[in-house]
Amino acid sequence: MEKVTVLGAGLAGSEAAWQLARRGVSVRLVEMKPEKMTPAHKSEYFAELVCSNSLRSDELSNAVGLLKAEMRRMGSLIMAAADQNRVAAGGALAVDREGFARCVTEKLEAQENIEIVRAEATEIPEGEVIVATGPLSSDAIAEKIAALCPDSDLHFYDAVAPIVTLESVDMESAFFASRYDKGTADYVNCPMDRDEYLAFVRELVSAKEAGVHGFDDAGVFEGCMPVEVMARRGVDTLRYGPLKPVGLRDPRTGRENYAVVQLRRDNADGTIYNMVGFQTHLTWGEQRRVFSMIPALRNAEFVRYGVMHRNTYLNSPKLLDRYYRLRTQPRISFAGQMTGVEGYVESAASGMLVGIETAARMLGLPPADFPQETAIGALGLYISGGSVGEFQPMNINFGIISPLGYRVKGKRNKNAEISKRSLEIIESLQEKEIFRYEDHR
Repeated sequence: MEKVTVLGAGLAGSEAAWQLARRGVSVRLVEMKPEKMTPAHKSEYFAELVCSNSLRSDELSNAVGLLKAEMRRMGSLIMAAADQNRVAAGGALAVDREGFARCVTEKLEAQENIEIVRAEATEIPEGEVIVATGPLSSDAIAEKIAALCPDSDLHFYDAVAPIVTLESVDMESAFFASRYDKGTADYVNCPMDRDEYLAFVRELVSAKEAGVHGFDDAGVFEGCMPVEVMARRGVDTLRYGPLKPVGLRDPRTGRENYAVVQLRRDNADGTIYNMVGFQTHLTWGEQRRVFSMIPALRNAEFVRYGVMHRNTYLNSPKLLDRYYRLRTQPRISFAGQMTGVEGYVESAASGMLVGIETAARMLGLPPADFPQETAIGALGLYISGGSVGEFQPMNINFGIISPLGYRVKGKRNKNAEISKRSLEIIESLQEKEIFRYEDHR
């Protein structure tokens, strides 16, 4: 049996390689780090998280919580590593990013069916190939992808939030809490009164931005919108977005504040925290000046400033089928954010589907059909033609999963019922040969 080449060892490529190898399919995993790095990557490890360290909600009433539950039941490497390197984050699943990436790397290095090649991929080789080079693909491989996909001219930009040390936060002006007291008090909350908030917004909207070639605010995916771009939409936009005070009662007053900046733990030791929702492309000097206007951060030590980088996505509905295969050359599959699945978990889920489906093809088994009643299947069907109008990157949501067909009172109850149905389907799928990876070690 020929090897399957996986280009890129990010979340999607790592998951795809794992699913193939666990089914007895030999894999050549090509990763350019540390030989060549992108502007956003800093570590030599696979599956490096370059933006937030949160994999979002872990609850089944939330669509991404359902997606994670499906992946866990399917033996996901990414979910296993995330669970092993979890840090406190209320009802969300956040990870120690270095521990998480190291765990993924060690698991793949120890897998006997995986040959790891540390080199830049400059060509798309013959045979079965999974392209998971990500939205930060190097110029050489991006040119080859563009030649395969003449419609791959859909560009967005992504922004990364700053990280500060906990010891530099003025805790006399901050407090620990999770919104609505959900779970444990895992977030550092940095309140502002009305005057402080208005002064902050005035400086934020006029602050100097770093030059990013070809940058256009309209090309930024909403989930990664820079904080200064949000502030330009209106003086109260941030108070209804990342700085919303709702559900955060200040223990010093017993009341909600006018606005609250949240900090979320970024490592297991709890020594560094990222500024939630503060993706930005301000210059580093302006970040220090403006963000230090937040009372609790007046003396903050920034261990990483926010940065802006280009993300490129395929026009997937025209190019890919439900298995993420290139319609014109089905031997080539794509996985990860490049396909238009937005988010860490969604990227890993696409890699899971591609890995399982490619293994099925290599082993002569029936296709790995995840139906639209499942979150994994709904994502594949969305990117292959489920969008209406101009294609946009998409997080998993209950809107793209098949409805129940009967009425359930209350949104939370309805979502829980959809999740229950989905997990029952996943359980039934595991009876099929291709989904029982233990049979193909």
